Amino acid sequence: MYEWLKLFFNIALLKKGPQDIPYTRGLLFRLILLYSVVSFLVLRINETFSDSLLQILLGVFLILAFSKVLLFFWGKPERFEQTACALFGVDAVISFLALPSIATMASGHITILSLFTLVLFIVWHWLASGHIFRHALSQSLLLGLGVSFLYLLASYQLVGLLFPEAPPAAF
Repeated sequence: MYEWLKLFFNIALLKKGPQDIPYTRGLLFRLILLYSVVSFLVLRINETFSDSLLQILLGVFLILAFSKVLLFFWGKPERFEQTACALFGVDAVISFLALPSIATMASGHITILSLFTLVLFIVWHWLASGHIFRHALSQSLLLGLGVSFLYLLASYQLVGLLFPEAPPAAF
């Protein structure tokens, strides 16, 4: 378990890529479960139980669907599992590390430090996702960041459309 966390942390630090994830049967399912648990902890701070579960299902669907469609149209469908694993693993790592900042802000103690920290986590998530897309598509980091930005923007918009009363989530 430690080796897996270390691998995903190194991907989040842009030291490794999705190609460094060895094929392991059932890994994608376990990472979806880990992503779901961490996302539940983040979302439950501000959301009802049912809205948290629905947003997690939406998040899982968006990551899987976006990765599948993107890689299919880019002509690299064989990279789907590693890309999805990297996205779920990195999101879980960064979201877990951001929990204290999110909880601090949700409690009403909004300080410059907590706001700055949360912005750093959001930028880190964007960079790490761009890094994953760069390797998945064998393109430049700039293109990966553009794809990541479009994905994050679209997912925030969709969550805002489907859950208008919900405060914006960090990731």
